[in-house]
Order: sequence, then structure tokens, then C-alpha cells
Amino acid sequence: MKLVSWNVNGIRACVQKGFYDFFQAIDADVFCIQESKMQPGQADIKADGYHMYMNSAVRKGYSGTMLFTKQLPLDITYGIGIEEHDQEGRVITADYDSFYVVNVYTPNSKEGLLRLDYRMRWEDAFREYLRCLDAKKPVIVCGDMNVAHQEIDLKNPKTNRRSAGFTDEERGKMSILLEAGFTDTFRFLHPQQRDVYSWWSYRFRAREKNAGWRIDYFLISERWKDRITAASIHTDIYGSDHCPVSLDLAI
Repeated sequence: MKLVSWNVNGIRACVQKGFYDFFQAIDADVFCIQESKMQPGQADIKADGYHMYMNSAVRKGYSGTMLFTKQLPLDITYGIGIEEHDQEGRVITADYDSFYVVNVYTPNSKEGLLRLDYRMRWEDAFREYLRCLDAKKPVIVCGDMNVAHQEIDLKNPKTNRRSAGFTDEERGKMSILLEAGFTDTFRFLHPQQRDVYSWWSYRFRAREKNAGWRIDYFLISERWKDRITAASIHTDIYGSDHCPVSLDLAI
């Protein structure tokens, strides 16, 4: 089973930059998108052979998630059931026979850490949501989680110590999530691999210099970690300030 996740930074813009070429070539069983920035009816996204689901933010042109799946899920859930956290279209959960797929776009703490307090509340609520799912059956979590967990996960850790996405608080919440029974699939297979990132600033020719951050993840319930056969970061794919990440599982 192949799953793909990509923060497209606007699906309508990404479609003009080669999105369909990658979408068709990768031939994923489940393809998750973050930062879709689209409301229903704003564009006709073609996905032959897939069931498509969309969770849009109340605010137009902001945030949002989409999920494409070949197999019809038993159920689809939008959000995490908490009004404070369900206004920005950040979560879609697909319920299958033997597992869940959760597509997430984690809130950014913003410049000056203006949203850090909110981010901390989000982290606790989202972790509890995942724990409740995990108590029923294994969970695959994917998306832009807006944190570089360890120093190995970004090019310049020292100069970014208090930057959004690399604060002690955000990194600590990721540690707590992993300790709650989840595995970072890329680090499971590639524990020491450096200089492989999934996001680059549009400023300072960051992608050209590979001055990036690994903030896009596939996490999996720890009891399923032995099913991981590949965890990849597709750094050669353009179209967004993020590149796609993928996970192959033996199911």
C-alpha cells in the first residue's frame, strides 16, 4: 500500500505547476493534501479512480485539507470534534477496515510565535484525538506537522532555536506524541540521514542551497512499524515550497 502526503501551498496554483504529473505517476492508494486553500466549487480537481474528500477553512483562501483514496472508506470525519480547532479545515480522517488514515495540517506558530499558545492547546487536543483512535485500531498520520523534531531535521538549527517550528515547546510536543505510541517512519528507516528536507523558504534561494526543514511526516502506530517497507521524501518534485513525502506499507 502506498500513501502520499503533500502540502501543495494552494491546489489551484499547484495544478498549474505539474501537480497532475506527479499525482498520476506516483499512483498512490491514498493521497493527502494540506494547505489546499480552496472552497468547494472553486475548481474542478480531476482524480479519476479516486474518491475525493475536502475539509475547507471557514476563511477563504486559507489552510484546508483534501484526501484522495482508491478504496472507499467505511467513514470520513472532518476535524477533531472541538469547535476551537475545527474552523480551519485542518484534519480529515478516513476509517478503513483495519486502520485509520489521518491527514493533518498543523497550525503554524507564526512569526514572533504569536500562535504558540494556541499551538500548544492544539497539540494536546490532537494527540488525545489520535490516542482515542489508536485504542480502536492502528493509525497512519500524515501531513505538514510544522515542526522539525531534531537538529538533524533542519539545515541551521542553531540560528533557528526560537523560530516557529523549532521551539523547545513544539519539539517537546512531538516527542510526547511519539512517546504516546507512534513512530516517525522516515527516521525509523533512516535514523542518521542528513540534508533531506521537505520544506524550503521561498527567500534567500533556500531550495537551491538546500537550506531546508523536514516538517512533513508519516507517523504510524508503533505496533505497525514492522510493516514499513519504504519512507521517502521526493525532493526532486517542485510545484510548492514543500515537496511530497510517501510511505509504503505491507498490508
